[in-house]
Amino acid sequence: MTDDIVASVVRQWQTVNPELDTGPMEIIGRINRCAALLQQAEDAPLRSAGLTRAEFDLLGAVRRTDRELTPGELARETFASGAAVTKRLRALQDRALVERRGDDRDRRVAHVRLTDEGRALVDRLLPEQLAYERTVLAGLDRPGRDELASRLSELLVQLEGRLGGARR
Repeated sequence: MTDDIVASVVRQWQTVNPELDTGPMEIIGRINRCAALLQQAEDAPLRSAGLTRAEFDLLGAVRRTDRELTPGELARETFASGAAVTKRLRALQDRALVERRGDDRDRRVAHVRLTDEGRALVDRLLPEQLAYERTVLAGLDRPGRDELASRLSELLVQLEGRLGGARR
C-alpha cells in the first residue's frame, strides 16, 4: 500500500521531534484531507445542475423534513450561519426553487418551502448524487465502508456532545 500525504507529514514531524505524539494528526489530518479532496471534486451531479453542495443541502433539508422550515431551522439542519443561509436562499429563490412566506403572527419570521421545480430537482439529483458518492467510495469493500461509517459516527457523536454541534 502506498503512503498517503498524512503518513509523509507524520514521518517528517517524527524526524524533527520524535517525542511528539502524532496520533491525532493521523486521524484528523486524514479526515480533513478527505474532506478537502471531496470538496475539490465539486460533486459532479450538483455542479451539472448549477448547484453548490451548500445549496443542495438546503434544498435537501426542506425535502427530507417534508415541511416548511424557517431560515434558523435551516441553519441548524445544515450547520451553516444565518447569513450564509440567507444568501443561499436568495439564490435559490431567484432560480424559483424555493418560496418564502411571512409568518402570520411574527413578521420577522419567514417560512421556506420547495417549489414544484425545487422538489423535482432534489428528487432527480439525489439518486445521481448518491451514485456519484458510491463511485467515490468504490475502492472500499462493504465491510470497510460499514466500519468506517460506524467509527466516523462514534467520532461525530463525541464531537457533537463535546463541541456543541448536536442537533435536536
